[in-house]
Amino acid sequence: MRGDRTLGVMPLYHTMGIHSLLAMHLVGGCFVPQPRWDAGEALRLIAEQRISSLYLAPTLFHDLVHHPDVEEADLSSVRALGYAGAAMTSTLVARCVDVFRPEVFVNHYGSTEVYTFSIGRDQWGKPGCAGRPAVNTRLRLDPSGEVLVHLGSDEAFAGYWNRPDADAKAIRDGWYRTGDTGHLDDDGDLWLDGRVDDMIVSGSENVHPLEVEEVLAAHPGVREVAVIGAADERLGQRVVAVVVGTATAEELDTYCLGSSLARFKRPREYRHADTLPKSASGKILRRLLRDEEST
Repeated sequence: MRGDRTLGVMPLYHTMGIHSLLAMHLVGGCFVPQPRWDAGEALRLIAEQRISSLYLAPTLFHDLVHHPDVEEADLSSVRALGYAGAAMTSTLVARCVDVFRPEVFVNHYGSTEVYTFSIGRDQWGKPGCAGRPAVNTRLRLDPSGEVLVHLGSDEAFAGYWNRPDADAKAIRDGWYRTGDTGHLDDDGDLWLDGRVDDMIVSGSENVHPLEVEEVLAAHPGVREVAVIGAADERLGQRVVAVVVGTATAEELDTYCLGSSLARFKRPREYRHADTLPKSASGKILRRLLRDEEST
C-alpha cells in the first residue's frame, strides 16, 4: 500500500528483511530500523512511528503479543500483518488477531532460493495455512509429501555457488526440493506438516512435530514449545516436548489425552527450559535441541 510504514527488524541478509526494505522504496513508504530485537522497544516504535504493517517471524510476533506492556500499547496504526520463516500455530494466530485486529493477515511461505512459494491470505479462517502458489510459481507434492517448487519463476535461483553437491541434492529436473512436507486440503490449499529432517519415527509411525506443537501451544501454561525425537531402545525414537512455561508434565499429558491428537503421537517426555534456541531471523532451531540430546 502506498505510504506504508514498516518495522525493519529482520536481518537484511534474510529475504524478509531485504524485501521489506525494497518494498518501502517501491511504495514511497518508510522503513523504521530496529537494529536489535526487543519486544518492548518494538511496541514503543510501533506507536511512535505509526507503523502500519509488520512482517516478522512467528517467534517475534509471539514476543510482541505476550509482552507485559502490550495491553497498554497503542497499536491502532497497524493494519497489515505478514509472517514467514516458520509455521504459526492457530493459538498464536488467534492471539495476533485479538491484539492487532488487522485488516490483512497473510502467511508467506518461501525460502532464500525462490523467495515466495505460496501465500495463505485467510489466516482468520485457516490459521497457519500456506495457501495457494504465488504469482508465476508452480508447486507440487512428490509421493512422499515433500513440497517441490519449479525453478521457472523469475525469483528462483540458478543453483548454489560452487556447491554441485547441494545442487544434486536439492534440484531435480528443474524442480527445487524444499525439504518441507505438506498436504492439500479439500479446497486445494497447502498445509505444511514439517521438515523432512524433523520427522520423528516412533514405533514405526511417523510423527510430525508441528502437529504435536499445535496441540501443546494451546495450553494456557505453555509460552513456547518445540518437539523433537530422542533415541529410544524400544520405539526407535520417542516424542520429546521442550516447553517454556508453567504447565507440568502431568497437566500436559492429560491435555494431550483430551485432544484430537493420536495417543501414540503425544510426548513420552517433557523437558522445561527458560528459552528455546533461535536463529537470527527468529526461527526455532530444533536441530540444536537434537544435538543437545545426542551429546
